[in-house]
Amino acid sequence: MYRAGQVVWGALEEMRTMIRPGISTKELDEFAEGYTKEHGARPAFKGYRGYPGSVCTSINQEVVHGIPSAARKLREGDILSMDFGVELGGYFGDAALTVPVGRVTPEREKLLRVTRESLEQGIAKIRAGNRLGDVSAAVQQWVEKNGYSVVREFVGHGIGTKMHEDPQLPNYGSPGQGPKLQEGMVLAIEPMVNTGGPGVRVLDDEWTAVTSDGSDSAHFEHTVAVTKNGPWILTRPKEAAGPVW
Repeated sequence: MYRAGQVVWGALEEMRTMIRPGISTKELDEFAEGYTKEHGARPAFKGYRGYPGSVCTSINQEVVHGIPSAARKLREGDILSMDFGVELGGYFGDAALTVPVGRVTPEREKLLRVTRESLEQGIAKIRAGNRLGDVSAAVQQWVEKNGYSVVREFVGHGIGTKMHEDPQLPNYGSPGQGPKLQEGMVLAIEPMVNTGGPGVRVLDDEWTAVTSDGSDSAHFEHTVAVTKNGPWILTRPKEAAGPVW
């Protein structure tokens, strides 16, 4: 799973460097697919339940599952969420990050920072003996402390030989509740955070989820294993230090 995770991380890091005004989300999608194949892996999202792209590209008020398009070109001041997964050797990796396009407003900078920090708060609770609710509560408390809301319709999940496995991992909940974390479990933790209310709706394309109130949304995710030494982030290099993204 670490090998799969490194392909995910590498593709997202490369795409991050490509982000600029004028680039289309389709160009990013084509890069991700090519990068994945060059590394002997398979894009996990393409064709999954009919999804047409390799990477979910969601802009500003789009929460998740935005469809790449040659007609969708990034503009200065946008924020872009990229959610990407691969399968390698029968195992999956899944991660996401939201990046600024050029210079963004202080409000959008704060949203990205708080969402990334909420992921860090959740990862810190990935320890054998803790409960799933400890992870969920840590995310929710950090988000709401900063005046934002967590999306409830979409949640994190177990991951392994399938992209989505049990248990589901909501980004809200109560400490001490839910299944106990055990060594060897692997979870995809993925806070989706709105500056306004938590509500979302799905557009007519039957994929793109947007905030109900038109507020901005950000999304950060890592695939994390429970080990005897604490959390092991599989979707970034072992030697990486500093913020999770």
